[in-house]
Amino acid sequence: MTPESPARTVAAHQERLSLPWWAWPAALLAGGILATELMLGLPELPIWLPYAVLMPLSVLALVPLGRWRVEVTADEFRADDARLPVEFVSGVVALDAAGKREALGVGSHPLAFVVQRAWIGTAVQVLLDDPDDPTPFWVVSTRRPVELATALLEVSRRARAERAS
Repeated sequence: MTPESPARTVAAHQERLSLPWWAWPAALLAGGILATELMLGLPELPIWLPYAVLMPLSVLALVPLGRWRVEVTADEFRADDARLPVEFVSGVVALDAAGKREALGVGSHPLAFVVQRAWIGTAVQVLLDDPDDPTPFWVVSTRRPVELATALLEVSRRARAERAS
């Protein structure tokens, strides 16, 4: 087996869908309110115990939410754990907030694959051309929809040209 060239393994686009800065203080505030409610409702508990348990748990609950990655490589498009071979991409549409709302609302398809983060306003719609897959398109949240769409179209055209020859 020959190793792949670095050009085939370097990501054309890579992005982490992290949480906004205000989510962390909001989680601490919610944990503090809940701890206060428990402290007042259960006076037999030590005063510090609800705070010592719930404040770290409220922050730890947010850690998995900020770990989602969107990546385009020479062979595939990855949205967290989902992988799509780029040769099945027939088109990509960069969506603003209104377009994302339309793609996820009235204009949606029941078999569409969606990776959506409410705190990210923009997205891309990836149109598919795979006869063996009933999924018509993917909608993936991204903070840089134009860059992601451009990278995905470029890699997809290259993969289709290689497959045709």
